[in-house]
Amino acid sequence: MSMGGPGGGGGHPGGRPGFRGVDEKAQRRLNAEAPEVPHLGQRVVALFRPYLARLIVTGILVVAGAAIAVVPPLIVQRIFDEALFPVAGGGPDLTLLAQLVAVTIGLYLLSAAVGVVQTWLTSTVGNSVTGDLRVRLFEHLQAMELAFFTRTKTGVIQSRLQNDVGAVSGVLSNTLTSILGNTVTVISALVAMIIIDWRLTLISVAIMPILVLVQRRVGQVRARIAGQTQESLSELTSITQETLSVSGVLLSKSFNRQAAESARYQDENRNQVSLQIKRAMSGQGFFAVVQVIMASVPAIIYLVSGWLIGAGTDTITAGTIVAFTTVQARLLQPLMGLLRVSLDLQTSAAIFARIFEYLDLTPAISDQPGAVTVAQAPGPVGRIEFRDVVFRYPDAAPDSRPSLDGVSFVAEPGEHIAFVGPSGAGKTTVLYLAPRMYEASGGEVLFAGADVRALTQESIIDHVGIVSQETYLFHATIRENLRYAKPDATDAEIEAACTAANIHHVITSFALGYDTVVGERGYRLSGGEKQRIAIARVLLKDPPVLLLDEATSALDTVSERVVQDALDAAARGRTTLSIAHRLSTVVGADVIHVVEAGRIVESGTHAELLAGGGLYAQLAIEQLAAARIEEFDARAEQG
Repeated sequence: MSMGGPGGGGGHPGGRPGFRGVDEKAQRRLNAEAPEVPHLGQRVVALFRPYLARLIVTGILVVAGAAIAVVPPLIVQRIFDEALFPVAGGGPDLTLLAQLVAVTIGLYLLSAAVGVVQTWLTSTVGNSVTGDLRVRLFEHLQAMELAFFTRTKTGVIQSRLQNDVGAVSGVLSNTLTSILGNTVTVISALVAMIIIDWRLTLISVAIMPILVLVQRRVGQVRARIAGQTQESLSELTSITQETLSVSGVLLSKSFNRQAAESARYQDENRNQVSLQIKRAMSGQGFFAVVQVIMASVPAIIYLVSGWLIGAGTDTITAGTIVAFTTVQARLLQPLMGLLRVSLDLQTSAAIFARIFEYLDLTPAISDQPGAVTVAQAPGPVGRIEFRDVVFRYPDAAPDSRPSLDGVSFVAEPGEHIAFVGPSGAGKTTVLYLAPRMYEASGGEVLFAGADVRALTQESIIDHVGIVSQETYLFHATIRENLRYAKPDATDAEIEAACTAANIHHVITSFALGYDTVVGERGYRLSGGEKQRIAIARVLLKDPPVLLLDEATSALDTVSERVVQDALDAAARGRTTLSIAHRLSTVVGADVIHVVEAGRIVESGTHAELLAGGGLYAQLAIEQLAAARIEEFDARAEQG
């Protein structure tokens, strides 16, 4: 029973993940709901800790700017009551008027300058925190075990990195300063209003508690829509990644499914558009009502002031009314800002929770306390041993048989150990357990005489080279792809590795030679050329252990022979574990283990296994018959 991972018949790392019979609609509903993340607010604030000094300076500027902004309306009262219409009578006091106007203009210039510096600091801190969060998430995902990526869509991971982090970047850039600045402005404005006239102030703020209560309800709705929007973006990213890659385009064209893929994208895009409209419109009615109420307050102030003056019970001056309504008008923008920030925080909480959900994932495979390097291991480097190893995939049914059940073998330094058997027998699982890319469920896997769990992962990988059936090359030059194994490799070292891999003469035949761009996933090269470049890349790394995962099974006979020659050269002097689909590629192995249903059922050399008449002999007969049929067909075609 294949569980979609290594050894599961096409479940190699790099295969199309995410299709495991899961109810995707139910999964999406689950993902749209913000997970419970403890101390979310504290963790968001903690992101700013490295930039505390800049935040303090920003806070001082915010407070200063907010305080400065409240002063001009108070000066307006003096302009009206002392300079334009002096209480003592007479004409305007032009000297005082000029002084007050100059001070007012100076305050506006100072406020503008403070605002520019504050914006620069805010942008610097906010974008730095966003960048830190994105890098932290990327590094954490790289530390996750291989199984995580076989069960998670690549597009979903990309969406968490790009869409989710991008969606909260505005909050990280503006929220703290917006809260501080608007709060100071509101408090300053309220103090100024109370100083001018406390009765008019009560009238102005009487409606605020109701607005706050309504705002909380609107925020809950927006948060739910935000989670659904991000999940829809994840799905769009997944569809794009799956269908517009070279492999995806080739698949859709091969089965004439372009229209179906376009329809799938259109459906999700229609859902995304609908959610974006809902997100944009949610709360707009609330803010429209708030704006109407706040804009209507001055008219109410005029009415109340007129009533008080007309009743002869008060001495409210024109300057008082103008100054009060000016301050009150300045209260509208920061109050709206606070309400919007509060809504943004509620909305962003769902997205922050999605990000921290990934950051809280614990890698299933990690270095244990006190782990040592391979160089400190007691045995010789290159010795690999399995002792009664059992492996069961985490998502396997409880009553299902394990993928590996009691596997034991030893590979001494320099030996070539091959594994053959039916598809899904567990061969690839063996290969990926050796460097601890998967964790054994039982038994022991030893590397250089030490349990792999007692060694650091980095040191194990440093000693291992892997050539898989599906070669991955970056959309870069051949030279850049090769230097991925050894960034400081010289041109001479690169050419030597390529010569050993029997690919140097092919590369030099290209117009740009080693500077030839291979295209996405190396699609500008043939299968055999890609495999030989992959072999050269491993040779450049020069590891003592080589893992070959059906590296020639997808090639034609001619390409297989060329690549096999390169593999034989690469394996010389190294401990080699190989999986073979074609038995002809492992005839010279020191030991061949036949794997069936997760167990080693036969072991020996090629000759010994043929003479034994068991499963290996049966596989050899079947392949020989298939080869003869192919040869007969080829001759028939030639006439």
